[in-house]
Amino acid sequence: MENLEKYIDMIKEGAVEYAPKLLLVIVTLWGGLRVINWLVKLLEKNMAKSKVELTLSNFLGNMISWVLKVLLFISAASMIGIETTSFIAILGAAGLAIGLSLQGALANFAGGVLLIIFKPYKVGDVIDAQGALGQVKEVQIFTTVLLNPNNETIIIPNGPVIGGNIKNYSKEGKIRHNLAMGISYDANIKEARKVLIEAMENHPLVLKDPAPSVIVSELGDSSVNLMLRPWCVPADYWTVMGDIMESGKEALDAAKISIPFPQMDVHMNKVD
Repeated sequence: MENLEKYIDMIKEGAVEYAPKLLLVIVTLWGGLRVINWLVKLLEKNMAKSKVELTLSNFLGNMISWVLKVLLFISAASMIGIETTSFIAILGAAGLAIGLSLQGALANFAGGVLLIIFKPYKVGDVIDAQGALGQVKEVQIFTTVLLNPNNETIIIPNGPVIGGNIKNYSKEGKIRHNLAMGISYDANIKEARKVLIEAMENHPLVLKDPAPSVIVSELGDSSVNLMLRPWCVPADYWTVMGDIMESGKEALDAAKISIPFPQMDVHMNKVD
């Protein structure tokens, strides 16, 4: 009986000693979580006003929320007498180990943040990066998703992209083709240029300004090589390329201008 009374007294003393601390911890956690949620919403609202990419905005909001919540719980633990020094050291060591094991992922994350901030390209642009050519379908935190002309999805890590060359065909809103087409040496170059320019001007997707042009690019072994240079919007790039090659060939045929093919003359000498 005496032992029971002793335990009851200990419980009462502990309750008297720790009840205010527990109450303070509960109030701190409740108020701290509300403040964190308010701060995160305010941050996301300001980023939305600044037109920060939604993917980056959500990621930063979640990351800041978790960091603040961890700090809040560590503070609450110290308020009731829990030693937090070793706990913080363990978190630091774990963070270092995770960082070393995820170097590639962190590089891709950093690349994604830089891509979203500086915007060398955006969704809908046609780009050439890391040897992949296609239209940008999505810019994610770790990767960029492209769709190439064959309707194949290409996923490129952002780390190498931000560290390499990026060719953006859509940045200026229009793009020029350089299409090679040969004519025979006997053909009239001015007549061929006129026919080919008319063929390009008659195409509905070829821009009037800048106007299409034709130049002599090379005097080849068996042909005079012309360069057809029509302008179009990036979305029509592949359509215009195929159509102009076809309509250019048909226009030269209609004008009786031949397109030569490589050939070799062999002379045989009779030897007695």
